[in-house]
Amino acid sequence: MPINPIALRHKLHQNPELSFHEINTTKLLIESIRNLTDSNKLMIITPYKTGLIVDYKVNDDKYLLFRADIDALPIKEENEIAFKSKNNFMHACGHDVHTAILFSFLQHVLKNKIKRNILFLFQPAEESGGAMEFYNTGIFKKYNIKNAFALHVTDEYSIGTVASTNGVLFASSLEINIDFNGVNSHVAFPQEGKNAFNALRLFLDSIDKLPKDISKPFVFGAGKITAGEIRNILPGYARLEGTMRGLSSKELLKFYSKIENILMGIEKITGVNIKSEKGAQYPEVIIDPILYDKLSHTLSRKFNFVDCGYKMTGEDFGFFSHKFPSFMLWLGTSEGEHHGLHNPKFLPDDKMINIGKSVFVEILNELI
Repeated sequence: MPINPIALRHKLHQNPELSFHEINTTKLLIESIRNLTDSNKLMIITPYKTGLIVDYKVNDDKYLLFRADIDALPIKEENEIAFKSKNNFMHACGHDVHTAILFSFLQHVLKNKIKRNILFLFQPAEESGGAMEFYNTGIFKKYNIKNAFALHVTDEYSIGTVASTNGVLFASSLEINIDFNGVNSHVAFPQEGKNAFNALRLFLDSIDKLPKDISKPFVFGAGKITAGEIRNILPGYARLEGTMRGLSSKELLKFYSKIENILMGIEKITGVNIKSEKGAQYPEVIIDPILYDKLSHTLSRKFNFVDCGYKMTGEDFGFFSHKFPSFMLWLGTSEGEHHGLHNPKFLPDDKMINIGKSVFVEILNELI
């Protein structure tokens, strides 16, 4: 029996899975889609270990690609609700809502026998660069894709508000990990060791002293730092996990080169061996100017539309926006509350599913 989008959202929310591990999520989606009326008109494709594409083809024209992300985060939920997460993970970024929206939109397309070729992408691992991994399977080479679309819920805006901009919407993002390998020593004999934490501290001081170009939006943040085991032993190992954001990938790579030069100097000064590596990298999300001009007017007729300018948020839909002319938007969820994304209390209402579907329908109707 077909599942409704709200029930699907609740199942996803109760059973969240992390990036690249969305095994049961993928199975649930496949089963739910196969149970839809007229599902024989669809082709389900699984080119990667998780995630899927649904191919809806009616003619030989180009395709429109609509994408939702399906992964969760290693955050323990603090909401007391009937469909609370059953494990220590959580859909704290609204991906369960995105998935339910795309599923509902798929139902609409089937029911209304839409005369447009559409790819529905349920993408894994948005939080860890899954867009590039999925694209690199080569599956998209089989399709002539004209445009790509996506949305992201947020309680930064009131419920039903649609926000986007012309040009860069979301910043380019690059994760960075730095390991400092020294030698432990007792606090009474610091000369016998190589203090890894001191080397890490020198790095942070050096980053703060770099000249800032205020004309170029840029942020560097060290979100996680680990060092030491016992209070009276100076740490021989320390690790920094951070991220940087800017409006272009080129700017981030330039800054990464500066980091490497700084680390080389600190190695010479301290004798601590230092290794840096890049983590997940998201290109900036670029909104196509033609689509923006057309869809900002279209969506303004039914929704409160806001030109929000760029945000320093990272989103791996940026990868698709560099492959196809694209349009992405924020979809407001707030009814007075504001917790922010990646928060253990972030919980968009179920009514967002129908609102999000309506946004996609308006976009589709404009482009048919």
